[in-house]
Amino acid sequence: MLVFPRELRFGDCDPSGIAYFPSYLNMLNGVVEDFWREMGFAWPKLIGEMGIGTPTAHISCDFSRPSFYGDTLTFKVAVRRVGAKSLHLDHGVFGLDGLRWKATQVIVATSIGGHKSVAWPGDIRLALESHVTAEPLEPEPKEPAVQAARA
Repeated sequence: MLVFPRELRFGDCDPSGIAYFPSYLNMLNGVVEDFWREMGFAWPKLIGEMGIGTPTAHISCDFSRPSFYGDTLTFKVAVRRVGAKSLHLDHGVFGLDGLRWKATQVIVATSIGGHKSVAWPGDIRLALESHVTAEPLEPEPKEPAVQAARA
């Protein structure tokens, strides 16, 4: 699992000072770009040199609690599955008080020239597969302390 901190900036918020959800998706796109860099395939290399695009084919988001201007958010990215031409990611976004929102995303490998899906090249596949995890994004909740009843 990879972890990327991000600060919620003024331009990411609506007039009430909470995160504007389209800005969240823009932040997530930046995290995905950082993810590829961590995999050893920064977008200039992946797109410019290798001719491989990584568009999102599916994304689903669930928002749990608001984030506010100035909050530091921790984005966690988990590789769940690597298909022949697809990549399945889970994202968890956390503040100091726990989960703020989560997303599932499917990315597809495409050729830049023809914009058709293509199989992941072997070196990319190996890098992605080395990060597949079933580790949960959130730690399991701790059991509440049991207090003995007094008679």
